[in-house]
Amino acid sequence: MPQVIVYAAAGKTEAQHHQLLKKITEAVVESYEIPAEIVTVQIIEALTHLKAKAGIRFCDR
Repeated sequence: MPQVIVYAAAGKTEAQHHQLLKKITEAVVESYEIPAEIVTVQIIEALTHLKAKAGIRFCDR
C-alpha cells in the first residue's frame, strides 16, 4: 500500500492540488502495476514565511 507525501510551500489552488494528486496516483499505479484504490497521496503545505531555501524565505523570493 504505497503512500506518497509531497511537501510544498502554500499558495497553490485547489485545482492545482487536485491535478497533482491525480497525476502522482496515476504514476504510482503505472509504475507499480497496482490498483489506484490502494495508493495514498498527501500534500503537506508550509506557510511561505516558515519555509526557506538558501536562507531566503519563500515569501521574500
